[in-house]
Amino acid sequence: MKHIVVGLVLFSLSWISSANNQTFKVEDIQVTGLQRVALGAALTHVPFSVGDQVSEFIVAQSIKTLYQSGHFADIKAFRDGDVVIYQVTERPTISEIEFDGNSDIKDEQLQESLDDSNIRVGEPLDKTILTNIETGLVDFYHSVGKYNASVKAEITYLPRNRVRLKFEFEEGDAAKIKQINIVGNKVFEDQELLTKIESKFDLDWWEFMSNDRYQKQALQGDIETIRDFYLSKGYLKFDVASTQVSVDPNKESVYITLNVEEDKPYTVTGFEIVGDALGQEEFLTRLVPIQVNELYNGDVVTYTEEMITKYLARFGYANAKVTTIPDANEETYEVELAISIDPGKRVYVRRIAFEGNFTTSDEVLRRELRQFEGSTLSNDLLELSKSLIQRLQYIETVEFNVEPIPGSDDAVNVVFTIKEQPSGSFQAGVSYGDYTGLAFNAAVQQENFLGTGNKIGISINTWKAQQTLSLNYTDNYFTDDGVSLGGVISYSAYDASKVQLVSYSQKRVTVGPTLSWPISQNNRISVGLHYNNYEFSDLQPYEQIKVFSNSFLDPNDPDANFKFQNFQGSIGFTHNSLNRGMFPSAGMSHYVGFKTTVPGSELQYFKINYDSKYYFPLSNDHKWTFLTRLELNYGNGYGSLDGNQQTLPFWENMQQRSTDLRGFESNTVGPKGVIRSKTTTTVPIGVGGSSSVVLGEQFDTLSTTFRGTGGNASFFGGLELITPTPFLSDEYSNSVRTSVFVDVGNVWDTEFDLDRYSSLAASQVAKLDDYSDPGRYRASAGISIQWISPMGPMVFTWSKPVKEYEGDEHEFFSFNIGTTF
Repeated sequence: MKHIVVGLVLFSLSWISSANNQTFKVEDIQVTGLQRVALGAALTHVPFSVGDQVSEFIVAQSIKTLYQSGHFADIKAFRDGDVVIYQVTERPTISEIEFDGNSDIKDEQLQESLDDSNIRVGEPLDKTILTNIETGLVDFYHSVGKYNASVKAEITYLPRNRVRLKFEFEEGDAAKIKQINIVGNKVFEDQELLTKIESKFDLDWWEFMSNDRYQKQALQGDIETIRDFYLSKGYLKFDVASTQVSVDPNKESVYITLNVEEDKPYTVTGFEIVGDALGQEEFLTRLVPIQVNELYNGDVVTYTEEMITKYLARFGYANAKVTTIPDANEETYEVELAISIDPGKRVYVRRIAFEGNFTTSDEVLRRELRQFEGSTLSNDLLELSKSLIQRLQYIETVEFNVEPIPGSDDAVNVVFTIKEQPSGSFQAGVSYGDYTGLAFNAAVQQENFLGTGNKIGISINTWKAQQTLSLNYTDNYFTDDGVSLGGVISYSAYDASKVQLVSYSQKRVTVGPTLSWPISQNNRISVGLHYNNYEFSDLQPYEQIKVFSNSFLDPNDPDANFKFQNFQGSIGFTHNSLNRGMFPSAGMSHYVGFKTTVPGSELQYFKINYDSKYYFPLSNDHKWTFLTRLELNYGNGYGSLDGNQQTLPFWENMQQRSTDLRGFESNTVGPKGVIRSKTTTTVPIGVGGSSSVVLGEQFDTLSTTFRGTGGNASFFGGLELITPTPFLSDEYSNSVRTSVFVDVGNVWDTEFDLDRYSSLAASQVAKLDDYSDPGRYRASAGISIQWISPMGPMVFTWSKPVKEYEGDEHEFFSFNIGTTF
């Protein structure tokens, strides 16, 4: 009986196999049920064609290849004679994708994640993937402490086999860390270790800047921080043996336990360099900062590896691997270190390309490069090139990517990705103020003229006291080695009496070139020579003007205009290591300038100024930055004229601008215009008569103007904390800047002679006590928001004086608008 059964089974299998192996010639292939997918596209996934000899087994297997196309939810295959017929049901097409309730994950990030799973608008929907996506998103929320979070994908069927896909998020509140326990530590107390990590718990009210929200990634970083701390103290065998994270039943609190094994500190008995050090073993040995017979220090070891890696990268070994291998003696707690070096192959740059520079030509960007094509790859030179490009006023951000070349292990391409920002502006404005009156202004300024990197500008400004017209042009690369050449032509007419300053009228014409050249990577020297033509009229006898005007007064025509011509030379030194041209967040800038009229000119004077800014980033992402700034100015005359010592002309005085001391109106700080007036009295003459008599100079009175006239010395400084702008996305961080500031400054006159008024009453002289006093400074504090908007640069400032004197005028808000291109 067994033999009979086995025989029947074998016969059946052979019959089935014979049936499957029977072939037929395909006469036609038909696909029914198609809606969106074209017949030709479907047939490309069928592994045979009309005229081929196939078996039913091959036809059945072809269903798998059709499923793999991703277009179909159901497939059946039939045979009608020699015609193969597929009956298919297409997967629905995704018509739209919506996200609702998500705040921790941006829509863009979610869409990128869906794209990786081929879930996008216009593509067929594979329902089997949705469950994995839901699970992955919930896992992410758990990793950031949101254990009550849920994600549900809802499918709404639409006509024409389309669907709307909506992801519903219920994120809930993040679980807070209730307690962190460290078990097994004997050398260092819990409190010392807990102060070094990012995760916090049981926060006091003043620790509002800290966060007690649980995040898995932060905890992993904290474990590494504790490990690095122990390694820096010599505990080579330290380990975090286990980590327990417990969540309370309500999923609102988290309890963390770290089980650590400290062991004992190890002493370094020696080190050696092994591997291929390119013949630099002796030099690198002297360079290594590891101290023998001292405790092992993980920070020093890491620094050593990074230092050697950077050193080798300078010679083109961009992929060098430096690893420190410890040989520890667990009985004596001593360790011998072997610093293994594998330089790899020297890497060369084949091609450097730019992306994203739609306005700026490649030539303008390429001349800032310090990494060149055909040379060895250097990360230092790439970073320097990035920094130099980013300092350009018309560049917002710069990133670079080193791309390996397929089939080559010693050559790469470098791609710089550029994000430009408005390089020019057209501004037109109308404003009215107590100080300026009705004012009109228009200006065109282009920092990147026609994409050449050259600067050109024209401005017209008119208000009740001044009318100006200015033209300027600068070729930043007049020569290939970075020498720049610029020039300016300007005209100005100014009537100081209309703004309650020293009463005079001035017309001024200026023309001249400026030349500058680099002396190092961050330093430049500039020189200039300008011709000035001045004409003054309507000078009134303020005390500060008398000293100047008496030297030039024509006794035969005291009302004649004053006319002066001079050539003014200048020289300046600039240091710039800022990381960006607009809104820098790291680095410093310094400028020291000296300008003077040419000896032998009618007016002989000089001016010195110093301007510096320091940016100290307080966080790795530079969102928090501390800024200090200082400006110092001094000027005076030199030589003599007709026995009178030359002084700084009053129109060259240092003035206080509203941007120097935010919160104070322009020209309200510093010496005012002084008017000295005689005092008269009436005396009787004869019977019933009287006469006016001018009293002696000791009875003279002094009065001052409303606005300041400036002085020959000034200083301005400030401290600013640059912060993230509240409620604003990070993508605008390079075009919007918010800061909290404190400004301080003063203007005074070192040549103001108080002794000239010693004969006057003390009450009169007291009005002038601060004119030559640099200690009579003002200060203000406030908040500033700067925005490079599509309509032009805008600044909003709220400020309040914190140190002021009688007569100071306050300014709380200013606004300027234009069109940027």
